[in-house]
Amino acid sequence: MTAHPPIPTRVVLLTGPSGAGKTRLAARSGLPVLRLDDFYKEAGDPTLPLVAGSRDVDWDSPASWDADTAVAAIAELCRSGRTRVPVYDISVSARVGEESFDIERTPLFIAEGIFAADIVERVRELGVLADALCLRGRPTTTFRRRLARDLKEGRKSVPFLLRRGWRLMRTERAVVARQTALGAHPCGKEEALGRLASAAAGRCVQARGARRSSAPDPA
Repeated sequence: MTAHPPIPTRVVLLTGPSGAGKTRLAARSGLPVLRLDDFYKEAGDPTLPLVAGSRDVDWDSPASWDADTAVAAIAELCRSGRTRVPVYDISVSARVGEESFDIERTPLFIAEGIFAADIVERVRELGVLADALCLRGRPTTTFRRRLARDLKEGRKSVPFLLRRGWRLMRTERAVVARQTALGAHPCGKEEALGRLASAAAGRCVQARGARRSSAPDPA
């Protein structure tokens, strides 16, 4: 008897404007979810960008995020099924710990966050990309959802959240256009769920096929 090869694991990158409903959609999928927001840089990092004309850190710029560590975590999950990830507290803009993230033998998982589109090409080059989705909706709806969430969670001060929310509402269509240009497919939640289901079914079929092809020939 020959040993079965490991099930090939792939990732769906899920992005979209802040407040678009990515976290809720990812939870509905039933797949393991890697939170890419936990890979933010920490307050005080000299490489953090500022909002033009202010002293506010621009947490919506990819330069505020540690893409290298996020890509390394995705690669390790696809290779071994587990990795160590930071625990990030947005209210204090700092990593407050580290934890193990284990997807066991699941052949598909989601990596979700506003900067997921920025690593589409890098993940594709690793050969582990199943799909890349950009969740979009109405900017006014996104504004209300984002503000309610951020106030409830106490993410930042109220004046900061209002300034950020107004700025993001005005630029939301440009954000979606940029994420689309980086390789993420723009869609609503129902289409996104359908594509996630198709990706999951496709990975499972491939995994079963790999197991069948590895089985020894009958004597």
